[in-house]
Amino acid sequence: MAFGTSSTSNTSASGKPERSPREIAITLLARREYSRAELASRLERKDVPADEIDACLNALAEQGLQSDTRFAESFIRSRIFRGQGVRRIESELRQRGVDSATYAAALAEVVAQEEVDWCELACEALSRRFSTPGDSPKERAKRERFLANRGFDFDQIRYALSML
Repeated sequence: MAFGTSSTSNTSASGKPERSPREIAITLLARREYSRAELASRLERKDVPADEIDACLNALAEQGLQSDTRFAESFIRSRIFRGQGVRRIESELRQRGVDSATYAAALAEVVAQEEVDWCELACEALSRRFSTPGDSPKERAKRERFLANRGFDFDQIRYALSML
């Protein structure tokens, strides 16, 4: 027997050693932040039993290796950089399993740190895509839909159109 191997090692049908839920989660977290719900979903797809998933994710959270707050802050920053508004960011975080309280706290923290002006962000997003506010009502509506789909509210859209 070779050094460091065991005759009772866990192997898959393909002959590869099976990885523990923790190893799978750590590999994922090494690439980017994940929400707890995203990690749970990924582990479920690997046929990890639900009780092992919970135990693994609880341990990772206790050790500070996984945090929905840290994930939400990172996600919010990346979406602001892309020129997205609050509504879209909130919707995407909800889809990724982040609760409202975590989202609200993360948003407040990022807005304070980055000094985000949502109206100016709407202006920047609009100016990257369009050079004029639109000559016809149809053209203005197109720009309004663009900003609304980006997650900006009515006041932010109106401000951005007035500044273009």
